[in-house]
Amino acid sequence: MRHLLRRATTAAAFLLASGIVHAQTPEQFYKGRQLTMVVYSPAGSAYDIYARMLTRHMGRHIPGNPTFIHQYVVGAGGLKAMEFLYRIAPKDGSVIGTVGRGLPFEPFLGKNELKYDPLRVTWIGSMNREATLAMSWHTSKVKTYEDLTRMELLVPGTGAGADSEIIPLAFNSLAGTKFKIISGYRNTTEAALAMERGELEGLAYWSWSAVKSIHPSWVPEKKVNLLFHTGTKVLPDIPQVRLIRNLVTNPTDKQALEFILAREILGRPFLAPPDLPAERVAVLRNAFAATLRDPDFLKDAAKAKLDVDLVTGDEVDKVLRDASTAPAGVIDRVKQSLSRSK
Repeated sequence: MRHLLRRATTAAAFLLASGIVHAQTPEQFYKGRQLTMVVYSPAGSAYDIYARMLTRHMGRHIPGNPTFIHQYVVGAGGLKAMEFLYRIAPKDGSVIGTVGRGLPFEPFLGKNELKYDPLRVTWIGSMNREATLAMSWHTSKVKTYEDLTRMELLVPGTGAGADSEIIPLAFNSLAGTKFKIISGYRNTTEAALAMERGELEGLAYWSWSAVKSIHPSWVPEKKVNLLFHTGTKVLPDIPQVRLIRNLVTNPTDKQALEFILAREILGRPFLAPPDLPAERVAVLRNAFAATLRDPDFLKDAAKAKLDVDLVTGDEVDKVLRDASTAPAGVIDRVKQSLSRSK
């Protein structure tokens, strides 16, 4: 009887404590709190640069003005960070993170070793809509897209599920390119240095925003040949560079490419664990949007040469819902284009 009474008392105390927690206002919860920003790539990477710019300003837009620390959960092309955020991190709004833009699309293609649902993740938003470049180093024989359809170009791979590996495969299948992937690089920032040393001949997939912020001299000093980009429109800074979408003519292949490149709407995505209380989801999303409209933030981002273009959490949700219902024929073509054994 005493055992049952103790259990009942403990359960009542837990319920009372839970009620107190849920009764907290956002300001009460966040005041004096140190939040955690989980970054899937190493310090100094483009994703880390964006995350640090965000956390420098976002606390001011959260009730209670919390501060942030950064935690690096690196490995497996972002899967370790996603697993931490999805299964381990507290589901209370105290932890957010950033992962590679392509990762949430993998389960729709049957690649889901973590067994997670991208539609359950709390998507806070994205800091931009990305456009990525394919390029060769200035010493390479490959100078143009046409050259790339005739000659191999050695480019880096940073993990079996990483964009740096799967996207060049798709380009080879859908756009007739001849990228040869050399695996084993930790990240594209490291691979860029290897290209400068002559270990690699080019980069198949690196964001224009990263190139501008990390290697701003490459384009004006003609250190690279820009072969094409993946945006939906001409890029004002480099209007001469062609769009890969315009180089693919087969209708099914174009649909498959559009599915693959949908990840670029999630240029620099930020997320929180699933099952957050609704009021804290609203706080994080509102603070994220307010930060990206903040004049002080925009001034700092411009100094750092970071492209900023707000994508809301609702927009991210819609992109992923649309991807989850793509026609079977398109999914089959996407899978075939990403296969190393085709």
